[in-house]
Amino acid sequence: MASLSTWCRYIAHKFEYSLSLSYKSYKGGIINNKEVYDTVWKNLFQGKLTFLHWNKGREMTPTIGDQGGTLLVRKFPTADPMRVFVGDVVLLKDPEKSDNFLVRRLAAIEGYEMVSTDEKDDPFVLDKDECWVLADNDKLKPKEANDSRTFGPIAMSNIVGRVIYCLQTAVDHGPVQNSHFSMRKDSPVLEVELDVEEMAKNHKA
Repeated sequence: MASLSTWCRYIAHKFEYSLSLSYKSYKGGIINNKEVYDTVWKNLFQGKLTFLHWNKGREMTPTIGDQGGTLLVRKFPTADPMRVFVGDVVLLKDPEKSDNFLVRRLAAIEGYEMVSTDEKDDPFVLDKDECWVLADNDKLKPKEANDSRTFGPIAMSNIVGRVIYCLQTAVDHGPVQNSHFSMRKDSPVLEVELDVEEMAKNHKA
């Protein structure tokens, strides 16, 4: 069972998420100013900070085996450099197939200079709200990896969450290695919301 300090940190994260999500809905015209307060408290007490996602493919081996895995994903109201960091494994909308999702590792964010191994390609700097994502499997060719080496920089808004836990089999599961800062931020969320039995029930392998 989670300690009191863990619960306090978890509730603080949940309140920040609820506030950000409600403000986003207000700015987008989905709710009016009278509904903001109710929406904040509804998200705080009824919502969760995570959801499950099934992923299969060789691109993220060895982090996620090619036989597939059920992933616990932490949600973001918006993805920005204050919430997601270089080194994080993220779930993102496929920039080439709008109804598809990819799992890749965040390799660079806005302001980073990108230098190609091909001397014919000029270096460039990632613009504001842009990021560069890569597959973990370095044995794959760029086209097989289907990452930024193929489709280029993507908008940070394509990122929908950070992968914090992976279940591959009933006995092979554990936290996903993200940036040190993210793992510290996610630890209370993982401790409170992780349900391995529920993940196993949803596992497709």
